[in-house]
Amino acid sequence: QVQLVESGGGLVQAGDSLELSCSASGRTSAISTGTVGWFRQAPGKGREFVGAIRWFRTTTYYADSLKGRLSIAGDSAKNTVNLKMSSLKPEDTAVYYCARTPRNLFAEFDDESNYDSWGQGTQVTVSS
Repeated sequence: QVQLVESGGGLVQAGDSLELSCSASGRTSAISTGTVGWFRQAPGKGREFVGAIRWFRTTTYYADSLKGRLSIAGDSAKNTVNLKMSSLKPEDTAVYYCARTPRNLFAEFDDESNYDSWGQGTQVTVSS
C-alpha cells in the first residue's frame, strides 16, 4: 500500500473555489500510476464518490451531481493529483479523501472497495 496525504482544505465562502491535492509519501511516484479517486464524507452521512482519474490515457470521471463544478488533474512532475472545485456550496462541506489503486479502472470508479490506499482526509468547510 501507498501512504496518501491530502492537503488544501480549509474554510471558504459559498461561491469560492478551492483546490485540493493528493500526494504519496515514500513512494511519491506511485500517485502517478493506476487510478486515483476522490471521495467525501459530510457530517452524519456516508462517504460518497466525487471523481477519479485513471492515468492510462489520462481519463477523468466525475459524479453526475458534481459535473461542471469540479475537475481532476494529475501532475506527474509534482506527483500530485489535484481536485479543483468551483462555485462551492455549504452542502459541499465534508472531509475529502483521496484513494488509490495500482489498477487502471475502467468501471466502478465509485466503488470504495476498488481502492486499497486511502489518505486521512482534509476538511473543507463552506460557509454561507
